[in-house]
Amino acid sequence: MSIDMTVHAVAPQPDAEAELDRRAAFCREIARSAGAVALDGFRNRTPGFGMKGPQDFLTETDAAVERHLKARIAEAFPEDGFLGEETGGAVKSDVWVVDPIDGTANFARDIPHFCISIAFVRNGEIEIGAIYNPALDEFYFARRGEGATRDGKPISVSKTSDFDAACVEFGWSNRKTNKRYLEVLSNILERGANVRRGASGALGLAYVADGRSDAYAELHMHAWDCLAGLLLVKEAGGVVAPFLSLDGLTKGGAVLAAAPGVAQGISEATGISLEGAR
Repeated sequence: MSIDMTVHAVAPQPDAEAELDRRAAFCREIARSAGAVALDGFRNRTPGFGMKGPQDFLTETDAAVERHLKARIAEAFPEDGFLGEETGGAVKSDVWVVDPIDGTANFARDIPHFCISIAFVRNGEIEIGAIYNPALDEFYFARRGEGATRDGKPISVSKTSDFDAACVEFGWSNRKTNKRYLEVLSNILERGANVRRGASGALGLAYVADGRSDAYAELHMHAWDCLAGLLLVKEAGGVVAPFLSLDGLTKGGAVLAAAPGVAQGISEATGISLEGAR
């Protein structure tokens, strides 16, 4: 996988809002069509899987879903950039950022907790995000400034403020040491929160937006894992860490998303700053 880090200029659109409307409708469509490809692969897969690295799983369906999305985007918006987990791509002013299957370890082991994650970024802002779990037929969608939904119904983050009642998902990354991971895990537990790990960061973020979890944190994530989820959380009333402003699109970085009542405490426990923090 390679990433062209050159940012290519895109000519201004005559009606930028109408163009975003078109991309939003298109995003909904391709998330579901990609979900159909993923679900067929999940139901009819051959036992076994490949490995890209330690605890980094790969299935034939990952590649099939990314091919589908890349081809559809290139056909509909040939001027846009594409950045995918499996094939990399070019970062442009308008770019689609795609994880064909987030939660591949679950997918490979017959656990229906995986999703397609798609984000559209324009000039450094996440404008559109979709996360779709085809196994449960749950569809999360957000448009910047227009709120977040699950299956078309508005969602919002939880009102939890007491850590003794908080449920936090803390993702593991092989890009950080186990020692640091365990330190942060201990910090969260000491505050009284319950900690779990579902092995799909994108769904973990969607669950914060939906009030199913009170916070999600991970010490390092790639853009394709988290951009759609970060938009969902912000549009659902949550608080997030800066990501794109810290060059997360090309380098990845730490991710934190939380309900406002626990955000500061989780930030202190993880050492991950929040947007707007000094």
